[in-house]
Amino acid sequence: MLRNCKIIVAKSAGFCFGVDRAVKIVYNKLNDYDDLVTLGPIIHNKNVVSDLEAKGVRAVDDVTCINKGQHVVIRSHGVDISTIKALEEKGADIIDATCPFVERIHKIAYENSGENKVVLIAGDPVHPEVVGIKGHCKGECYVFSDREQLDGLLEKIEGKEVTIVSQTTFNVSIWNECEKAVSEKGVKARIYNTICNATAERQREAEELARKADVMIIVGGRNSSNTIKLKNVCEKFCRCYHVEGKEELSSIDFSGSHFIGISAGASTPAYIIKEVQETMSEILNNEEEFNFEEALEQSFKKIYTGAKVTGYITTVNNSEVTVDIGTKHTGIIPASELSNDPNAKAEDIVKVGDEIEAIVLKISDQDGIVTLSKKKVDAMKGFEEIVKAKEEGTVLSGVVTNVVKGGILVSTNGVKVFIPASLATARRDDKLDDLLKKNVEFKVIEVNENGQRAVGSVRAVANEKRAAAKAKFFETAEAGMEVEGTVKSILDYGVFVDLGGVDGLIRKPDICWKRVKHPSDIFSVGDKINVILKDVDKENQKVSLTCKKDSENPWNIFISTYHKGDVVNVKIVSITSFGAFAQIIDGIDGLIHISQIANQRVNNVSDILSVGDMVDVKIIDIDEDQKRISLSMRALLPEEENTEEPVEEAEASEETTEEAAE
Repeated sequence: MLRNCKIIVAKSAGFCFGVDRAVKIVYNKLNDYDDLVTLGPIIHNKNVVSDLEAKGVRAVDDVTCINKGQHVVIRSHGVDISTIKALEEKGADIIDATCPFVERIHKIAYENSGENKVVLIAGDPVHPEVVGIKGHCKGECYVFSDREQLDGLLEKIEGKEVTIVSQTTFNVSIWNECEKAVSEKGVKARIYNTICNATAERQREAEELARKADVMIIVGGRNSSNTIKLKNVCEKFCRCYHVEGKEELSSIDFSGSHFIGISAGASTPAYIIKEVQETMSEILNNEEEFNFEEALEQSFKKIYTGAKVTGYITTVNNSEVTVDIGTKHTGIIPASELSNDPNAKAEDIVKVGDEIEAIVLKISDQDGIVTLSKKKVDAMKGFEEIVKAKEEGTVLSGVVTNVVKGGILVSTNGVKVFIPASLATARRDDKLDDLLKKNVEFKVIEVNENGQRAVGSVRAVANEKRAAAKAKFFETAEAGMEVEGTVKSILDYGVFVDLGGVDGLIRKPDICWKRVKHPSDIFSVGDKINVILKDVDKENQKVSLTCKKDSENPWNIFISTYHKGDVVNVKIVSITSFGAFAQIIDGIDGLIHISQIANQRVNNVSDILSVGDMVDVKIIDIDEDQKRISLSMRALLPEEENTEEPVEEAEASEETTEEAAE
């Protein structure tokens, strides 16, 4: 007996984001289509695949098995370009469940391959994810699994432009060795660490457990690449066993173990991990076997208020349903205890012969009647789903039923989940009242099973979606691209624009070519605008924006339209001690120096000119390098004998429109 043995389950064990997303996509489509197939098993887990098969979803090996118009799910591993084209030629309806992080690798491979370019892929050459990545390369590409293979490839492709990526589930320590090899050889290569963060965290946490444990149990499918790599990581430090489920635990020798660690691959559902943990606890504690039939019979005899019983429907009418619960009592479920829907009819909910679970509300031994409730069981099951969603990190959806002090209440599976105000919206300034009666997606972050209470977070889901959108944005974002965004906030120095997962800043000078007193004169929060990516810092994930298009540059318009010697009608826009600035066209000012205002000495510019005056001037000089324009009123006046002493022209800084505005 090993009653004092400690069993620890790694926090990161189980479904990753991409797998969870793919599985949900399939289950969500079950009710929409009756011809749904997956191109290969949706994940490397026989339990999930078997469950889907039972629900009518087949896994097919290749495109030749697809019929015209059939609905086909591409799994999280992704596929190559040729497979996509083949499906399109077949007329298949493609449902793409490719992990966003795998899609990113596809784009990198496609954009960095071609003539005299080579893509090197760290991974398993026969793994479907790697096959898909290779299928997005337009030219030479090779797969390596360790440093030795990489060394050979680097010598083979000398003189070519090299890009290196990795399978999302590649071994982190081996990848680090390979990066070191590239550096030591002095090879200039674009290196993209495309190992999924969840994979890196899972391997790191499993290694920490393995260093402390006597035995490690790795749970996952036999064909799961990331599960196999997880075992490889752990077996360096302790005895390590790879199991697909609880059934395989009985053959393992746990003798002498004081610390047992459990981790699982990205394709392993949380319920299987829990089954393994519970079964191990039973094995280690050497629990005595019991007779299930006797226990069941005994439970039937002991009926008490609050107990959950199982029975069969014997009669159904509008007011109540009778249930045989296996005792001398007659079970009665009043219509009000069948469902939370007051308009639902009993015959629409249950039928004679149905097996049903119910909670005992009241026992009347004198009448031989037990009053039961089905809706309380439904609420309990709903809460079990809530607990499961918390364990698996599943995204749930529900309707906001109430806005209460400090947050909102969301109804899902017959259970109300409280979401604090700070976690109820994607942004802190969003109003809670706007959510009432609306459907929201959320994650369960806290569960009190004793009190049957749960706390959720809408923001957690929004943040995950924003993170995925951010990663997708920086895959393709390049300076000079024009994109659409939404004005998020307006400050004195500029405007922040939401580009979908990424916020970019338009500084005040980049708003437009005209003078801008305040950004709010141009924009309002919520405006949809087109902006140009001025600078993209992918390393620090920052973006600066501009609304100024070269085609609208007033200086370019001026240069193409006006020349030295031209006479133009201008508007006086400002007065200085050394002259006056005049607007030639919108956004372009020129300087009328004090000496060029009249053909006699001028002591005070404002004696002759005022802001708003329209005057004719001659362009006497254009400095294209400094973007300065000199204007003269004097050049248009008849020459008169100047009786005044000659005046030396004061030095003045002739400013461009942009400088003058500042």
